Amino acid sequence: MPSRRRFLQQSSAFLAASILAPRFLSAQSFTSRPVGIQLFTLMGKFDQDVKGNLKKIADLGYTEIESAFSGLSGFYGMPGKDFMSLNKDLGLNWVSHHVNGAPFKPRPGMDMSRFPKMMTLRDDASQLVDLAAEAGVKYLVCANTPIETKDEVSASAATLQKTAELAKKAGLTFCYHNHDAEFKVVDGQKAFDVFTSQISADLLKFELDLGWASKAGVDVVELFKQHPGRFPLCHIKDFDSEYKNILPVGEGVVNYKRIFDAAKSGGLEHFFVEHDFPKDAFESLRISKKALDAIL
Repeated sequence: MPSRRRFLQQSSAFLAASILAPRFLSAQSFTSRPVGIQLFTLMGKFDQDVKGNLKKIADLGYTEIESAFSGLSGFYGMPGKDFMSLNKDLGLNWVSHHVNGAPFKPRPGMDMSRFPKMMTLRDDASQLVDLAAEAGVKYLVCANTPIETKDEVSASAATLQKTAELAKKAGLTFCYHNHDAEFKVVDGQKAFDVFTSQISADLLKFELDLGWASKAGVDVVELFKQHPGRFPLCHIKDFDSEYKNILPVGEGVVNYKRIFDAAKSGGLEHFFVEHDFPKDAFESLRISKKALDAIL
């Protein structure tokens, strides 16, 4: 039989482990979060070889997928369930899908010939929700919506409210993806503030684009504190020092370590690298994955 001293030593060790374990597991669970890719990064290239490009993504170490716009029918030329099966076969988890809130208003200099004609939440919300639900993704995301005037913000809020209600009934979580414009004052208000205050948190979540928010001058950590748990998804991109050019993660000025240290308060669960129109998409993804592995 063990001596009393040995018994007390073992008991103390078990007690210490039980106290420290939750902290260790919490940190471990965050550092092991899967990193994904928003397929918009491969815009214009992905459709050319869907299976081959997915395999390249998996070979880089990415494990989650967020789909976007395609020039092919359905989801990259196939029904949603087939695209889901293809991802699973390659060891990828298809988590979420991007749709437009209203007919697209391009940013200055953007080549619209790259974009196919698309359904929008304003005109086709029920169909888009049904397609996402049938495919089996968990999240439906509004990628953008007109917010240049007070009337546009009001109309967009109504579209988001309607879609959020439909999505909840279909078992989806509906999110809104920001650029920098949502944090600019337009007619005395910010679109982000309107969306967060007028639409309840149980209906509308956010996919916070951390790069665009940083470009807008937002303190992301403070934003997490103001809206705890409302950001299950995020986009990760980097910018140069003047916030003019998008760069691979780790080559710019966005302080991702500080943001990720506060990830729990924001509710972050899925992390998607996105690089708008890179010169070499796979090289950018390789650099970004290496940087994120070091940060996380």
